[in-house]
Amino acid sequence: MTLQVEQRPSDSPYIETVMHGHSLAYGSAIRPAEAHWHMVFVHEQGQVHPLLVGPWRSAGIAEWQAGGEILWVKFKLGVFMPHLSFAHLLDNELHLPQGAGPTFRLKSTSWELPSFDNVETFVNRLIHDEILVHDPLVGTVLAAEPHDFAPRTVRHRFQRATGLSPKQIQQMTRAQQAAALLQQGVSILDAVYEAGYYDQPHLTRALRQWVGHTPAQILHVDNMDVEM
Repeated sequence: MTLQVEQRPSDSPYIETVMHGHSLAYGSAIRPAEAHWHMVFVHEQGQVHPLLVGPWRSAGIAEWQAGGEILWVKFKLGVFMPHLSFAHLLDNELHLPQGAGPTFRLKSTSWELPSFDNVETFVNRLIHDEILVHDPLVGTVLAAEPHDFAPRTVRHRFQRATGLSPKQIQQMTRAQQAAALLQQGVSILDAVYEAGYYDQPHLTRALRQWVGHTPAQILHVDNMDVEM
């Protein structure tokens, strides 16, 4: 265990979760693909590094240094920054410039660094200034609810609001659901059936791409690097 993390939900309609962690030593772990994007604030060696992170279209490796404090703000699908194209954020991390004192700069404005407890206040200011907006069509489509938009319009709005296609998000979600079943002790064949895969090789390919582990590895994984 080299990273201690606490996570809480949020009552903000724009925020999925808020996480706060401390790194006790250098560590790394396989991270799954991620349809959501984050704002991340890393405090280490007396400096703060504000970042915009993701989404990630495949599994990869996450690393952290010793002695750091990290705040992750995970945004709901469909929340985006109109001034920032996902072409610059997809599979990438963008470093935001630091300001004077405990501040950083975003869209030519100085912002105070948020904390684990006041993230909602910070996000509400971003919403008020229209730096963060939300496209409700994303949730409508993912929930398979009826709508009158043409497929081309849906694709365009998904790309603008998430950087991904509906199919990519659905593939990630299904793989994560299958991984969760395996972690609960469901057999591989039952996970194939319950998650809607064709067969075990189909499940294995999906989990390798989106989760970073095979089904057998998920059944036996014992990750001690992160403590929730």
